[in-house]
Amino acid sequence: MTYTKDKPSLPESTEQLRARIPGWGADLDPADRPSVPRERYDPGATGAHWDFPERQPELRPRERSIEHEFLTPVFGTVAPLHGVSGALRRLAYERYSEARAAHWLILIGADRVDAFGSHVRSLFSARPDNPVTETGIRAELTHHGIASRRGTHRVDTRHQPVDVLVVAGPWVTAAAGAALVVRAVTRRRR
Repeated sequence: MTYTKDKPSLPESTEQLRARIPGWGADLDPADRPSVPRERYDPGATGAHWDFPERQPELRPRERSIEHEFLTPVFGTVAPLHGVSGALRRLAYERYSEARAAHWLILIGADRVDAFGSHVRSLFSARPDNPVTETGIRAELTHHGIASRRGTHRVDTRHQPVDVLVVAGPWVTAAAGAALVVRAVTRRRR
């Protein structure tokens, strides 16, 4: 059982592993292992007063990796899943193992969908996003950002030309798309 105070046992004994895997256990000699003093199992030193911790109640369904039988005894509830990005995250956790690239690519896509939704919501709010001030472009121009990099061996000077495309590219693309939509709508009305 997982999440107990006891040290989990190996699924196979060391003799079985040594017979099955050539060279297994080459580092088992305690003289060769610097971490041995920290690996001493002393249940009294941990301060744990339970065999299995009390479980936090799950008020809403939470995402859980398919590798685990159940959620950890304590989990975060600060950012519940919502909308399309939440559906994508649920899909990633329900269908794919954390060892699969598809799991992580879907989670990255869900993050991008969430970021796009946040930008759209900000456009319809009283205070929309201001990409010029929030990305630090104005500070680069007013606080000697470019001059501070000239003549130095800073790593960020190598990707500085690409930063303009990464930061401004989505905004320029969104503005061009909006202009095309407005143009198409005005042509249809004529």
